[in-house]
Amino acid sequence: MWKIKIADGGKDPYIWSTNNFVGRQIWEFDPNYETEEHRAEVEKAQKKFWENRFKVKPSSDLFWRMQFLREKNFKQNIPPVQIEDEEQITYDKATAVLKRSVNFFSALQASDGHWPAENSGELFFLPPLVMCLYITGDLYNQFSIEHRKEMLRYFYCHQNEDGGWGLHIESHSSMFCTTITYISMRMLAQGLSSSAINKDSLDNGLKWIHDHGGVLTVLSWGKAWLSMLGLYDWSGVKPLSPEFWLLPPYLPMHPAKMLCYCRHVYMPLSFLYGKRFVTKTTPLLLELKDELYNQPFDQIKWSSTRHLCAKEDLYFPPPFLQELLWDSLYLFVEPFLNLWPLNKLRQRALEKTMKLVHYEDENSRYVTTGCIEKVLCMLACWVEEPNGDAYKKHLARVPDYIWIAEDGMKMQSINSQSWDATLAMQALIAADLTDEIGPVIKLGHDFLKKSQVDTDPHDNFKSYYRHISKGSWTFADKDHALQVSDCTAEGLKVCLLLSMMPPEIVGEKLDPQRLYDAVNIILSLQSKVTGGVTPWEPPGAGSWIEKLNPIEFLEDIIVEHEYVECTSSVLEALVLFKKLYPGHRKEEIEHSITIATRFIESIQMPDGSWYGNWAICFMYGTWFALRGLAAVGKTYYNCATMRRAVEFLLRTQQADGGWGENYHSCTNKVYTPFGDNHSNLVQTSWAMMALIHAGQMERDATSLHRAAKLLINSQTEDGDFPQQEICGVFMRNCMLHYALYRSYFPLWALAEYRRHVLLH
Repeated sequence: MWKIKIADGGKDPYIWSTNNFVGRQIWEFDPNYETEEHRAEVEKAQKKFWENRFKVKPSSDLFWRMQFLREKNFKQNIPPVQIEDEEQITYDKATAVLKRSVNFFSALQASDGHWPAENSGELFFLPPLVMCLYITGDLYNQFSIEHRKEMLRYFYCHQNEDGGWGLHIESHSSMFCTTITYISMRMLAQGLSSSAINKDSLDNGLKWIHDHGGVLTVLSWGKAWLSMLGLYDWSGVKPLSPEFWLLPPYLPMHPAKMLCYCRHVYMPLSFLYGKRFVTKTTPLLLELKDELYNQPFDQIKWSSTRHLCAKEDLYFPPPFLQELLWDSLYLFVEPFLNLWPLNKLRQRALEKTMKLVHYEDENSRYVTTGCIEKVLCMLACWVEEPNGDAYKKHLARVPDYIWIAEDGMKMQSINSQSWDATLAMQALIAADLTDEIGPVIKLGHDFLKKSQVDTDPHDNFKSYYRHISKGSWTFADKDHALQVSDCTAEGLKVCLLLSMMPPEIVGEKLDPQRLYDAVNIILSLQSKVTGGVTPWEPPGAGSWIEKLNPIEFLEDIIVEHEYVECTSSVLEALVLFKKLYPGHRKEEIEHSITIATRFIESIQMPDGSWYGNWAICFMYGTWFALRGLAAVGKTYYNCATMRRAVEFLLRTQQADGGWGENYHSCTNKVYTPFGDNHSNLVQTSWAMMALIHAGQMERDATSLHRAAKLLINSQTEDGDFPQQEICGVFMRNCMLHYALYRSYFPLWALAEYRRHVLLH
């Protein structure tokens, strides 16, 4: 049976940590860790997901929850609450609902103080890992038969009815994900019994590929992976010249000015392209070479396929000038870089690229920036030195990315321990039940204190294009080491809130110098021009460079941009910090607050909403915007921006009292409700809290009562809330499943409702 292990570094000599692995969450298969009852519970959850897989596509993330609730012998002793038609919600009933939710959520806290969770949903995360380990020869060493069965289960569960696989679990089928998933399934199936292999799934996937023209139209990342497997030819791939990393730093397209995630993908990818790496042929790869194409492999003119991209895959159509650039590089630059004496420049570029890869690997304890980067860096290290320590250190961190739930085994985006903990802690603080859950608050506080990054990247980090990180919180855990503005701001806010509470209950407050370090980070990420705040690094180049975006399915991926969520988080944290530490960098902070406020107001949409960049979508952006504006004293009465936002929220409330928004809001950038106008509980929570920030209870609380009634009547027997549609997003087109959102956002909304509406 699968068992999650917390803050466990294992015995691998190639792994190390900066804080004794606090926040680490890994899975292991233990055949002795089960009873017949436990096994039946797991099989029931798997069966239920399979039968409903086309209705609710994200998992409910049940396996670790089952384990924790069982180990803690959790019992929900507070009776369920239902609000009948025409019945008013009383303070006592709201308190009972809130206590049920808090009791349940407290039982889900891990021993190190964080709350584990799935953070996945993209179907292009896992296949590259499978393909990478197949190439290196470690697929069957790293993953047992049980692992591979569960990975196949994940693919089966998320196959669309037309036979293909989408970019994410709720999207239409794409050539990219169908191709790499099919290849991965064939690799995972090697050596498994026929009973573990769903042949119909494979056949339907291959049929989808053929019906849509074959893999020649796979997008550029797919072309690169197929080329490394010998299933494509590098001449059909857009040039990824490693000499790019040798350009002078003053050029606007220098990699130092790129978004870190983009930079860290193309470092190892350009190395692999520069080497024209192709793995050794195997019988399986020969079979795939015959299966994947609608014409004979040896008759394909590869250079003519470079710009082909299936319409199902294309979200960001490259402009003509970009295609001209790639063709010019291929025709007039690449041929000479492989000839003497310019091949010496190629060798120098390859060495520089791997130096950068190794720096990023070491700085993150081989976790790397994220799952896409992780796999490419691991493969590059293996290609450079198959038996080297760098590759072995990468293998030791593969378990950090593996997650399992009732829909199978998947790959996490990066893990979201710190992000989830900062939001969950604010929800619990808002519940105002500290006397009852003091140990939970104290343990969560301890986790956040141990998760704050306390150093900058090592050596001369600016020469490796890195920004300061001391004082920050990451999205994941401390070992991840990549600073994030909103994670830092939310972490700072929690620590400030807890500093005002009794230390004997919540623990000793964070040292002021560490608070100052956090402030320093978030101030460094604010644009002095716009007032907006970027997530990871200061803005490095103009947005015009996005025209060179080579990634057909993502947008705004080349350079840093300022976002309403990051700006609002920082704004709220600075307002609270200024109140508690009024003398520290007073003028800077006051100016920062002024220009951040101006930025938020300036990017409001014509309909009164804000576009949400990290969750779906306008409800999320609007909640963040109103949080920030309320923190600086903006109200419905003194701020036209607030009034327009309230009008938007009231106008979009559904008949059942909630709010619901389709993920197409993100891709089309236009508010789009679900087709049947139903509500989503997480999005309802965001809209509800946004209205509370705007003081709606002072005018007419009807909308808030209706929303609260929906949340209350949706609570499950154990005190949780049901899983619904996917709620997260990144880079406009990629949806992410934040499995904890359904638990703490309704809790948070009801806590704010009880405090601000029922006591108003």
